[in-house]
Amino acid sequence: MSDPAPSIKLRRLALPVYGPTVLISIGMGAVVPLIALSALDLGASVTQAAIIVGLIGFGQLCGDLPAGALAQRFGEKRVLLAACVLEAAAMIVASQTGSLWVLAAAVFTVGLSSAVFGLARHAYLSEAVALLYRARALSTLGGTFRIGSFIGPFIGAFLIEHNSFGATYAFAAATSLAGGLLSLALPDLPQSRTSAQAPVVERRNMWRVLADHRRVLATLGTGVFVIMIARASRQAIIPLWAALQGLDATTTSIIFGLAAGVDMLLFYPGGAIMDRFGRMWVALPAMFVMGAGFLLLPLSSTAVTVGLVACFMGLGNGISSGIVLTLGSDVAPDAGRRQFLGGWRLCSDLGSVTGPGLISLVSLVFPLGVAAIALGVITWLGVGWLAKWVPVYDPARAQKESVKV
Repeated sequence: MSDPAPSIKLRRLALPVYGPTVLISIGMGAVVPLIALSALDLGASVTQAAIIVGLIGFGQLCGDLPAGALAQRFGEKRVLLAACVLEAAAMIVASQTGSLWVLAAAVFTVGLSSAVFGLARHAYLSEAVALLYRARALSTLGGTFRIGSFIGPFIGAFLIEHNSFGATYAFAAATSLAGGLLSLALPDLPQSRTSAQAPVVERRNMWRVLADHRRVLATLGTGVFVIMIARASRQAIIPLWAALQGLDATTTSIIFGLAAGVDMLLFYPGGAIMDRFGRMWVALPAMFVMGAGFLLLPLSSTAVTVGLVACFMGLGNGISSGIVLTLGSDVAPDAGRRQFLGGWRLCSDLGSVTGPGLISLVSLVFPLGVAAIALGVITWLGVGWLAKWVPVYDPARAQKESVKV
């Protein structure tokens, strides 16, 4: 968990790290809203289309642990390029296929490549950036993803209006390839303080690395799991609640756009707070705000009130940009860092899948408002859990204790 020395200056990372993230997230933002429509166009039922959309998340889950092993063996640069090429190939296949099964395979492959790309850039920044600037660097990474995801749907809508679904997938393939080529400009990682131990570390089995750090995965990893439940559920429940209140698709899109704008504005301040005051000062307020948003949602019934709640939740989500990445980097060991981060990202991706699943399960028996209240309670329970465990692993606290000793 020690800080690498020396580190790479942030300005050298702006283009080769954040540039590919913006490009790829723009392409993904353009394509993701179309996957269900593509499936329906190929003859899928609504249920089948929903399953195909969910294959992105399933692909990420399946790719998290192998991504860590690949990055450990081949290094971030090669893995980043390979992930981008694989994603581009999957997009091209999706643009040309007339088969529902082939589309499903392509979507699953996009999820796999996203897991590999996400792990490699996370591992790279964890080692490249000094502890003093870590949260800001990783919050900016989360912010660039949000910016791309905000721009992408507008480009996708333009391409569909003037061309076709295929053109949108081809555009996403081009952004993936461009992102991969830009990743080649990454500076080489600095020599780590633990480099003398590296030859031994490289031979360790991935499962051994995860087993050795099972306590942090079971404690802080559970907190991250709840964070991602809240984030994913927020994205799923707001449009469902808006539709239940009789709001049309255009109004719902405007609400999402406003909430995304609030979300994007706060990623750097959140990182600065974490670097200066500690991780807890972002993790707890963000979860409290999102939990309150879930509890307030059943009280909203108009476009204005639903929009206010969505923006309020966007405030909490935005200021916590990069919190999952930062906490993972804080606790990642020098020995087997990439393999550990694969397990860490598995915890977060499981939360992303679990959140919408909880909404579906609860709403089968109870009204959607009850699901919102349940999520609010779960999120606030997460506040208590994070309050217990985040300080235990806070690197600023560890440094203060070492100074006292």
